[in-house]
Amino acid sequence: MHTPLNRPDVYDELVAFLGASYFRALGKGHAYGLSARGLALGSGDAGAEEFPVFRAFWIEQPAPGDDHLVVHALLDSPSVAGAFRFDMRPGADTVIEVQSRLYPRVDLTRAGIAPLTSMFEFDAGDRVGTDDYRPAVHDSDGLAILNGHGDQIWRPLSNPPRVQASAFSDARPRGFGLMQRKRSFADYADIEARYHQRPSLWIEPIGDWGRGAVTLVEIPTGDEYHDNIVAFWRPERPLRAGREHRFDYRMHWCDTHRWKADLAVVTDTRIGAAPDPARRLVVIDLDGGRLASTPRDAVLMPDVWATRGDVVGAVVYPNPETQGWRLSFEFRPHAESADGRDVELHARVLEGHVPLSETWLYRWSR
Repeated sequence: MHTPLNRPDVYDELVAFLGASYFRALGKGHAYGLSARGLALGSGDAGAEEFPVFRAFWIEQPAPGDDHLVVHALLDSPSVAGAFRFDMRPGADTVIEVQSRLYPRVDLTRAGIAPLTSMFEFDAGDRVGTDDYRPAVHDSDGLAILNGHGDQIWRPLSNPPRVQASAFSDARPRGFGLMQRKRSFADYADIEARYHQRPSLWIEPIGDWGRGAVTLVEIPTGDEYHDNIVAFWRPERPLRAGREHRFDYRMHWCDTHRWKADLAVVTDTRIGAAPDPARRLVVIDLDGGRLASTPRDAVLMPDVWATRGDVVGAVVYPNPETQGWRLSFEFRPHAESADGRDVELHARVLEGHVPLSETWLYRWSR
């Protein structure tokens, strides 16, 4: 589908359906990056993955002056059939309202709803073994979640040494997405790929999706040409055969999306060697929210902990170069962490007991 997206006299590509049930879209000023799918079946699981296909499309004839386009699609797979309606509105943020109806032929225990697919090779938080002139290479740099309790979470992506899956349990989720927060050319220094123009994609559920988990799958990759990141909603209960299952949501193809405007967001995660070779130094930059107007001499509290290992020297202080704030600490894994088990790290900034920043979550792997 084409529309005058960036200039009134040029019909730019807006949405492309790519095969199977993959598709991707653009907001104003974007270049193609991450993709979405109609449905994921078995993504990140030990067994084979099944890829449903959009078998047919129907396009509603737009009336003169309409600012949106409606497309219907028939989804088909050995395990499920489905009907989809996409109502697409182009703009600085292109919004696609999706109505999906799924009719399983067998019980679906590992379905992924509103699946997103992206690429992450390296960044300042994950450069081990990297020999590249560019500071970062990725279509998305983090998973963002606004859960049913109103907690705002940021999980930086990684290129792990082995396939890893993370599940963020929730009920009635308010939103999740794979985001590209770094928006400066200098963040990537890549004239050809122009990663700073890749869109973020925020999923806004409509109605009650019940209990389940936002699931993130990260796959090792040695290059920037293969997608290695998948995120989706996995319902807690199986989708039973012979019934209709409804999942409606809005997709925001955007630069960024503010969830709770009072909270500062993570703009950078940097991890490297500490003076003590048994430790790792973690540096997190924060910007926006009420933290932006907090006096520079305020005493703020770092709320930092690890599931295993020791957190040492956690401190919050102003960053005069960005006019934001920085949270830093050293992490020392326990000796038993050498067994290869992962460690979950948690960090945020507090004023008293009140959060001033979103919650930063990170999985540390040897």
